[in-house]
Amino acid sequence: MTRKIKKRMQRILIGAACFAAAILLENLAPGLPWYVLLAAFLVSYVIIGGDVVKRAVSNIGKGQVFDENFLMTIATVGAFFVGDYKEAVTVMLFYQVGELFQTYAVNRSRKNITELMDIRPDFANVRRNGVEEEVDPDEVAVGELIVVKPGERIPLDGVIVKGNSSLDTMALTGESVPREVLCGEEVISGCINLTGVLEVEVSKPFGESTVSKILDLVENASSKKAEAENFITKFARYYTPIVVICAAALAVIPPLFLGGWSDWIYRGLTFLVVSCPCAVVISVPLSFFGGLGGASKAGVLVKGSNYLEALAETEIVVMDKTGTLTKGTFKVKEVQPAMEESREVISKEELLEITAYAESYSNHPISLSIQKEYGKELDKSRLESTQELAGHGVHAVIDGADIYAGNEKLMLQQKISFTHAAQIGTIVHVARDNQYLGYILIADEVKDDAAACISGLKAEGVKRIVMLTGDRRETAEYVASQIGLTEVHSGLLPGDKVDEVEKLIQSKSPKGKLVFVGDGINDAPVLARADIGIAMGGLGSDAAIEAADVVIMTDEPSRIATAMKISRKTLGIVKQNIVFALGVKILVLILAAIGMANMWLAVFADVGVAVLAILNAMRALQGIPCKQGKGID
Repeated sequence: MTRKIKKRMQRILIGAACFAAAILLENLAPGLPWYVLLAAFLVSYVIIGGDVVKRAVSNIGKGQVFDENFLMTIATVGAFFVGDYKEAVTVMLFYQVGELFQTYAVNRSRKNITELMDIRPDFANVRRNGVEEEVDPDEVAVGELIVVKPGERIPLDGVIVKGNSSLDTMALTGESVPREVLCGEEVISGCINLTGVLEVEVSKPFGESTVSKILDLVENASSKKAEAENFITKFARYYTPIVVICAAALAVIPPLFLGGWSDWIYRGLTFLVVSCPCAVVISVPLSFFGGLGGASKAGVLVKGSNYLEALAETEIVVMDKTGTLTKGTFKVKEVQPAMEESREVISKEELLEITAYAESYSNHPISLSIQKEYGKELDKSRLESTQELAGHGVHAVIDGADIYAGNEKLMLQQKISFTHAAQIGTIVHVARDNQYLGYILIADEVKDDAAACISGLKAEGVKRIVMLTGDRRETAEYVASQIGLTEVHSGLLPGDKVDEVEKLIQSKSPKGKLVFVGDGINDAPVLARADIGIAMGGLGSDAAIEAADVVIMTDEPSRIATAMKISRKTLGIVKQNIVFALGVKILVLILAAIGMANMWLAVFADVGVAVLAILNAMRALQGIPCKQGKGID
């Protein structure tokens, strides 16, 4: 409980004690003059609700007339004028108790989010000139060496150059089991080092690190409102002035013809108290805020409540293959030199070496697997230039010779005759000065929960699930058969993927959404074009994560179905709150207009409904249990 909430509670308790004393005074001394009783009740009223009256006057000066402070002030001051002192103070007391509870509930939900995302590192131990210095993470340059001790949070992204350890990645990925890391592996900022001392070479400045990007996503997520939130904002803007005018008309017009001014003014004041829309205005954004927090708990970062809302309307899911449905941890299965007159034109060792040099500046999983298989230190002085050819491969100049390494499209583009390989896997063809040297076969593994992802999406009502890949048809269809996917488009360039997505967008219904899931830099254009772009954050590229609307911080595609479940649960809570709050209000407004509702019922229709709606909204924070992997609720 914050200090501000404690002070507010103390003020309410003191005001309630003064109110009790005023009631006791009225009962013990029934002959007291009216102005003495008025003063006694006014003291408790000012202590309890003075801040509400002050805010109402201040907001009127700013042009913000029709808010809950104005409504409560008019209703309670009016009750004093008609002689209902006790009822005026009681209404304000109950209103303040309800507001106190609401503030506590909102602060608690925000605290849950803050604790969940409390991943910002406080310092970094950087080694300079053989001496360790404790500095701010943003003062560490790329290439510097940092030391991370057990219990400390990794401050920057980098590569382990010394030591082995296990990392707690729960705040980032929702992974409850520690992840083992070895020398030479990449580590990301925000994880907690649990066991051994690690020496890490920094690969990114703090502003571009994983922890900075995640914090930015979370901090800005609430700025992108869902349609339901925008509707409520517009609704309150028009609803409040209308009900104030109706309350004034109810208090003034009937008594002109029927008499009984006191009764009709009381009805108008009751109508005012009931009409306050705070239950809907508070609970709807809080529901989406809770949904965003629940998704974060499951390792899914949603960049705005508008995307969380849109996920519930998903009709088509389009998925990349490599790094999304497969592990992206490629391994060289075969090195096959070209044959000429029954002999190899190059040795296997030399073919692997040339390809490793050509791929040395690429971070693509295929390139990294070739470099890992070569396993020797590369003399970069031999490499004169290198160029990545999107969707084709690479072109490099090594020892003065033009080297092309890539897929069949690259060989066809360069008009190089090559051997067609029938194996299942990714084939990297290699040529030197237009002479075909052979190919390297690289195989990828399907992710453990890829099949569960497909079945989960079908269970969520997704009508079409499509895989797009630049890989060969045989490889694509083999992966699809393993995970239960029937619609596959293979051999696509990045531009082709955009064209395919355009066609699919045309096939969906007007309200339906198309989701694209990818991880590589080549996927960024498609992620941006889709209604909702989802990036696999574990192995994904920075470009893909920047372009995406949703980031899966684990390498589990099944979390996509989890995100959709959270979306539907959140929208269900939002609709429940809207129907419940407006339904109760309309009923009590009618009762107030015909004189069948008193101030007590009005307080329930306002404060009580708001409290119940907020309690319901907080259910969104609980998230959805993750069946696959080591997810958390």
